[in-house]
Amino acid sequence: MQDVASRLIETLGGKTVSFSELQGLSIPEFVLTSWGIMAFIMIMTLIFTHNLKIVPGKSQIVLEGIYTFIHGFLSDILGKKGERYIPYLGTVLIYLAFSNTIGLFGLTPPTKDLNVTAGLAFMSIILVEYSGLHQKGIWGYFKSFAQPMPAMLPFNILEIFIRPLSLCMRLFGNIFGGFVIMELIRLIVPVIVPLPFGFYFDVFDGLLQAYVFVFLTSLFMQEKLDA
Repeated sequence: MQDVASRLIETLGGKTVSFSELQGLSIPEFVLTSWGIMAFIMIMTLIFTHNLKIVPGKSQIVLEGIYTFIHGFLSDILGKKGERYIPYLGTVLIYLAFSNTIGLFGLTPPTKDLNVTAGLAFMSIILVEYSGLHQKGIWGYFKSFAQPMPAMLPFNILEIFIRPLSLCMRLFGNIFGGFVIMELIRLIVPVIVPLPFGFYFDVFDGLLQAYVFVFLTSLFMQEKLDA
């Protein structure tokens, strides 16, 4: 049991890839995995969007179906005012969908690392606050902090810091928790048993957390646009 615990701690500690020829440069594993995911998404995008036809083939139908779902899902929340932010949110949704489910292929999800989830949460809240500033103007944006009554001013300001923290910790906690459970299962019962659990934590829960992250970001943005 002690051996299992030590192996789990070693796995959770994260890995770095060293490049001795670059004066000992070490790159965290989650960075390389993130780069790989982004490169894969870009390559797939170029392949599937090349030579689009009026009469679509099977791959184009699938691509259009994914686009319609993402655009419809975000458009229903943001409305016409938030139409300009859909490309960014859709990109984050696709990135998180790949990142959260990559454990199915034996790789470590980048979102297991707090640096990744914190960065995503920070960018999302910057976009949320920018959307309010762009919609209301400088005076209207700062005036909104005193709504619905001036007494709410400190709470509304505090909310700016609470929201990214909640987004970050919710995504990190769920992915990290699922990763820990799967590693324990693989270490203790390495054959057959991990398969159904892997499907749940690596696929269902991973896609669900990607959906929840973008959904909450969209709700925060919708509040800023309509307040």
